[in-house]
Amino acid sequence: PTGGTARFYSVLNVETFMKRTSIISYTKKALDEVSDDIICLAETEGLEAHARAIRTRRDNIC
Repeated sequence: PTGGTARFYSVLNVETFMKRTSIISYTKKALDEVSDDIICLAETEGLEAHARAIRTRRDNIC
């Protein structure tokens, strides 16, 4: 039933059912340096809200 993939594929375990989340943090300087690239990528992927969020964070850097 697995087409032979059971020989080399991992078994089911607790991690299979866990949601993984990544948290990324930037210093103010680092965000300012990469914000244009992040906005470009977000817009290319159609993630307008993500692009707006970065613009808001960048524009509110104190």
